[in-house]
Amino acid sequence: MSELELTVSRTIAASRDRVFNAWLSPATLSKVMRPPGTTSGAAKVTNDPVKGGRFSIVMKTPEKEIPHAGTYLEIDPYSRLSFTWESPFSQDDSVVTIDFSEPEPGMTDITLKQVKFRSEEARLGHIQGWTAILGCLAETIA
Repeated sequence: MSELELTVSRTIAASRDRVFNAWLSPATLSKVMRPPGTTSGAAKVTNDPVKGGRFSIVMKTPEKEIPHAGTYLEIDPYSRLSFTWESPFSQDDSVVTIDFSEPEPGMTDITLKQVKFRSEEARLGHIQGWTAILGCLAETIA
């Protein structure tokens, strides 16, 4: 099942540079990186936003903490981010790629793709998770 993948898209009412920079900001990510349906505390986020740099995101639920980590593979300012995604439900070589475009001033289209999951259930869970994260991002920076 290593070939499972997903694509999630959203338009956010903010400039492309603002949306892009939010993905590299620990302060912003701590507010938006949470499992779907949870409103518990902020995630713990650290990062080194350079190619080859690492990040760590520990999401919180009322019952547990869920660790995520990865390595930045590509940082093309305001256009693309790509990083490995190490989580309990994705494969070790899972990669997330986020493309940013600005169809009109002050509006940013995000297309997030992730490849390689342990199961269809894990893929569906990540679709829910990324959809919720993009929605939270839109609310946080709008």
